[in-house]
Amino acid sequence: MRSTSCEAVARELLERCLAGAPPKRLPRILVEEPCTRALFGIFVEGLADRFEPALCDAYARLFSQAIALHSEGQNESHDPAALVARYDRVRAPRPVLRDPERVLVLSRVTLGADVAVTSVLLSAAKLRFPSAEILFAAPRKNFELFAADPRLTHAPLEYRRGSLSQRLAVWEDLKLLAADPHTLVLDPDSRLTQLGLLPICEESRYHLFESRRYGGVSAAALPELAALWCQETLGVAGAAPYVAPAPPPAGTPAAHSAPYIAISLGVGENPAKRVADPFETELLALLSARAPLVIDKGAGGEEAARVERAVAASKARATFWEGSFAGFARIIQGASLYAGYDSAGQHVAAASGVPLVTIFAGFPAPRMFQRWRPLSPLAHVIRVDQPDPLEILAKTAQVLAKIP
Repeated sequence: MRSTSCEAVARELLERCLAGAPPKRLPRILVEEPCTRALFGIFVEGLADRFEPALCDAYARLFSQAIALHSEGQNESHDPAALVARYDRVRAPRPVLRDPERVLVLSRVTLGADVAVTSVLLSAAKLRFPSAEILFAAPRKNFELFAADPRLTHAPLEYRRGSLSQRLAVWEDLKLLAADPHTLVLDPDSRLTQLGLLPICEESRYHLFESRRYGGVSAAALPELAALWCQETLGVAGAAPYVAPAPPPAGTPAAHSAPYIAISLGVGENPAKRVADPFETELLALLSARAPLVIDKGAGGEEAARVERAVAASKARATFWEGSFAGFARIIQGASLYAGYDSAGQHVAAASGVPLVTIFAGFPAPRMFQRWRPLSPLAHVIRVDQPDPLEILAKTAQVLAKIP
């Protein structure tokens, strides 16, 4: 019952914000542990996914209250108005005028965002500061996507998706990493700082790419906007997404011979991104007629079981990948084609120059589709407004017929 109540409160709060009438106060119930999932999954993500500039203001004003409520009774308290005032200052793009000894780039935590957005900032930092140490503050699985880049040093951090206290626990670690006065911080709208609301160093050394607002009402994709921000902030043109997963250990035999098609049917716990049966079975049969398939089983559990059922029903020529995502990124890089739903795999394929077909469904607003679509001349994006499985399959077949 409490979970249902949490969801109802979070949805009502989101609806009021979307209607342009946000309340003055954040409902206190949403800060309590049973409601954390609803606070983030419904309210915070619901605002962010719209990419509406006005909603950034609503988020800052209301979530700053969550931070303040969390700090009640602790050694350090935080005034919501002060947090919002600081946020208003640091989100304004401004040029970096000094060369730091170290550049700290924060992870976005989700893998696809680190490829589409964070890697653009990493690329620009390497170009702008050839002599500086580049620290990537990220969970291990995120750093593994760039482990072969000799310019990067890993600053291990874990972001725990639990209670609000657990999510804010990384704050102290960030302060320590950013404490050196010769360190410049580049924040790509990271969940580590709760989208820029958590102060971790002096404002003069901190630069926030407010990806939810930057670009306004344009139709630009996030990699384009990140590159523009880097040009405005760092004076570097041409920064682009990339991945550099570590190679397999020496002597490891090649697991897959080309040509093959890499596939991910993962939806990141968002069932709205899926197209209903029999789409996946028919898609695998269609793709298998072109080349053998290598399919990522994702995090296991129901997702892996769903993929196994689709392969069995399709009778596709397929093998499975059950290792790290960085390992699957290497598989994508060697593929003749990548196919899947809107997920991290599409951004790896786009960054690697691999032809790709993305089935993009479940977006709550058109601008989310515009922002998150993979950016590549070899990307074929099938936008799903009406989730009719047979219609989408027909569109996919038409797209595949045009790909050599």
